[in-house]
Amino acid sequence: MQNEKTNSLLEKYAPVNNICLMILAATAITAMLVYAKVVLLPFMLAVFISMVSNTIANWLNKKLKLSKALALGVTLMVFIGFIFVSVLFISNSIESFISSADIYSKKLTDVLDWSLTYLQKIGIKADEALLLEYAREIPVMNMIQKMGSNIFSLFSNAFLVALFLVFMFLGRGQNGSPFISAVEKNISYYLIVKIGISVLAAVCVWFVLYVLNTELASMFALLTFLLNFIPNIGPSIATVLPLPVLFLQYGFDWHLLLALILMFVIHFIVGNILETKWLGKSMDLNPIVVIGSLIFWALVWGVMGALLAVPLTVILKMILEKSENTKPLSDFMSGKKKVK
Repeated sequence: MQNEKTNSLLEKYAPVNNICLMILAATAITAMLVYAKVVLLPFMLAVFISMVSNTIANWLNKKLKLSKALALGVTLMVFIGFIFVSVLFISNSIESFISSADIYSKKLTDVLDWSLTYLQKIGIKADEALLLEYAREIPVMNMIQKMGSNIFSLFSNAFLVALFLVFMFLGRGQNGSPFISAVEKNISYYLIVKIGISVLAAVCVWFVLYVLNTELASMFALLTFLLNFIPNIGPSIATVLPLPVLFLQYGFDWHLLLALILMFVIHFIVGNILETKWLGKSMDLNPIVVIGSLIFWALVWGVMGALLAVPLTVILKMILEKSENTKPLSDFMSGKKKVK
């Protein structure tokens, strides 16, 4: 009799126990992700590069009849070349901007003088000395240098990423498990399309800023490429990032307005037309889950976590889908109405 009561209680509270265990496991995993960030972040970058490289290498092998080893080598060299060119662009752009620091400082002062004169004309009094002192204390150069150093840090673990890649390619078997193949196919397709779309957006933004003779055009193009991987929020940030530099160069004139309009059009076409057409709902994620994952991975791994939020969440969803106990969570992440 006692055993029957115990069993009934266990069955009654089994769902609660499972939820508590899942919360504890999620907390422990999150703590591990934060603690091991230095190693896990390069490892995940290597995993995604490996997926994309393998998919492109297979395509080159089939279409151009290149050997698998040669195709992988060509793909990896492209990635390495992109990293090298990106770092070169960043350093040159920041150096050019710093060399013109005095000019921009004077332009900022001139803009403030004009603003104060205009405010006085319409009857608004302002403390001129206080505003000028505040403008001098704005750490524009420090912010630009910090921005550049943050971008540079994204590539600072290139050696560790390359080391992981070598071991991944050496250990890659001819016949992987069906689940691993499905994950690689899904993630690599998303990343290849996303890389292509991001490159297109970055090139268009660079061309607009270059025609307008904007300082740091190369760095803003690279930021556009990176921020395009952050759903919804990234393109909006990339649109407004060049505006302060354009304002310092030209003031509030047609250069700034034209750049704002053209960059808005570029991101609208690339994000809402091309990306929707080529990707559609291939990731099968609820928009609320996408935003939640973006916040979570940004808190755990910073900027790179935000960039990798979608593919990491898709992998998690595919893992949860494999078990009947966790499939309801996978259904929720997909935004399915019917959750068993």
